[in-house]
Amino acid sequence: MSKRTGLSRYLFDRRVLDAVTQVAVVGGLCALIWYFVSNASDQLVRGGIASGFDFLWRSSGVDVPVKLIPHANASSYANLLLVGVLNTLLVSAIGIVIATVLGFAIGIARLSRNWLLARLCGAFIEFVRNIPLLFFVLAWYFVIVNMLPPLRQSLSPGAGIFLNNRGLYIPWPDQPSRFLAVPAAFLAGAVVFWLVRRWAAARRARTGRGFPVGTVGGILMLGLPLAAALGAGAASVWDVPVRGGFNFRGGIVLIPEFVAIVVALATYTAGFIAEIVRGGILAVSKGQIEAAQALGLKHGEILRLIVVPQAMRAIVPPLTSQYLNLIKNSSFGAFIAFPETVSVFLGSTLTQTGQAIEIAAITLAIYLAISLAVSALMNWYNRFVAIPTR
Repeated sequence: MSKRTGLSRYLFDRRVLDAVTQVAVVGGLCALIWYFVSNASDQLVRGGIASGFDFLWRSSGVDVPVKLIPHANASSYANLLLVGVLNTLLVSAIGIVIATVLGFAIGIARLSRNWLLARLCGAFIEFVRNIPLLFFVLAWYFVIVNMLPPLRQSLSPGAGIFLNNRGLYIPWPDQPSRFLAVPAAFLAGAVVFWLVRRWAAARRARTGRGFPVGTVGGILMLGLPLAAALGAGAASVWDVPVRGGFNFRGGIVLIPEFVAIVVALATYTAGFIAEIVRGGILAVSKGQIEAAQALGLKHGEILRLIVVPQAMRAIVPPLTSQYLNLIKNSSFGAFIAFPETVSVFLGSTLTQTGQAIEIAAITLAIYLAISLAVSALMNWYNRFVAIPTR
């Protein structure tokens, strides 16, 4: 059989065939998507429903109880969308922090030598991992609402703070932007702590002398934000809630729906994070622990300096998935009328405008952008803890 030469050899080249196949598949997918979009657009036109994104600038006629930016009935749908996105980010951020702290604590306690503590943590993990999230959200919501007293019997745990079944009323500063100094102080403390930690490691390797890295880190990452918060609070004029008629006036209210969705997401995700942490710790070689014990390190030092840093290599990738799940699960707030992205946009806006394709596309793009940003951040962190390849 003669060998292929010239054009025939080029056409039957494996790389060329692979490239042509991939281009054909991508082209077919694009054509399929275009067919469905154009067909849906034609159906909307026949039904008298206008297409496009002009509706975003019309008045929404919808107000929401929880909003981080000004919004009223006359505000646009675009502003309503921004309110929902900010509420989603707020719930996700608080839930991730609480779930991470709680999950690490439960995961470590699950391996405790204390029989009762280990069994209680194990029971919590198994309970959380074997029930639907929607049941968890509804359970927390009805428990919180039914346990709190009515408005006239409001609890007052502190000056200007009132708690009832309508929510938690707390004072609010006249210029909340002053408190942006708190996360800025935390980031600054984290950067300084990282530099101090590197310096202390180099010093230990060079001279064998230790340095209280943990104490310094606590001062930098907790003390600086606390000082910034106290300074911003002292410079602010506070709007204190007062009883007026059938409700409280002034301040800000954390509605039960907000508390319920945050607590539900945090405790539910913490069960999965705890199991990830337990698996990561068990993945560390026992020889590492025995070597640390031979050097005279205490149990807490072994856990903090030897076990957890190595376990993070196995913990970070599945931990990223749990963070993404928590962000997407925040949409369950729609079941208890919490005004997050799905509730205010797929609910209120879709009902009033009928712009199904545009609203669905915007909602999907928002969750995709948030998830990709979190993934990029966690992948960046993962490079620092990943197992070296060479």
